[in-house]
Amino acid sequence: MSEPAAVAPFAWPVRVYWEDTDAGGVVYHASYVRFFERARTEWLRARGIDQSAVKQEAGLIFVVREMQLDFFRPALLDDELMVSVEVKQRRAASILFSQSASRADGSELVRAQVKVACVDMQQMRPAPIPAQIIARMLGG
Repeated sequence: MSEPAAVAPFAWPVRVYWEDTDAGGVVYHASYVRFFERARTEWLRARGIDQSAVKQEAGLIFVVREMQLDFFRPALLDDELMVSVEVKQRRAASILFSQSASRADGSELVRAQVKVACVDMQQMRPAPIPAQIIARMLGG
């Protein structure tokens, strides 16, 4: 197991739309999973990692292996949220992220721990994350 170098947390803005809510205008719990996925994707993109290229060139994909969500307060229709991404732990074939969704005033709504595994597409088995991808992820 390897601890990450100090990397500043990343935040991605998300607006709550009708499609994200239930009939009462409260964000449906599964919508947070999409918000967290978008933020991790944009985090990778901001580090110059193109997931399509990694799939095409190396035959590797990143898949969610495990996720724990803790709900504190609801988000509502039209809220503007900031969704954060922070690397907590890195292993040879996986990364543990800490994520949260907060309102602009800083009030935390949902917190998540997300373990993402690197998988060989042909074998559908864990595969080591390539060194050049780790370097970009961790700012090296």
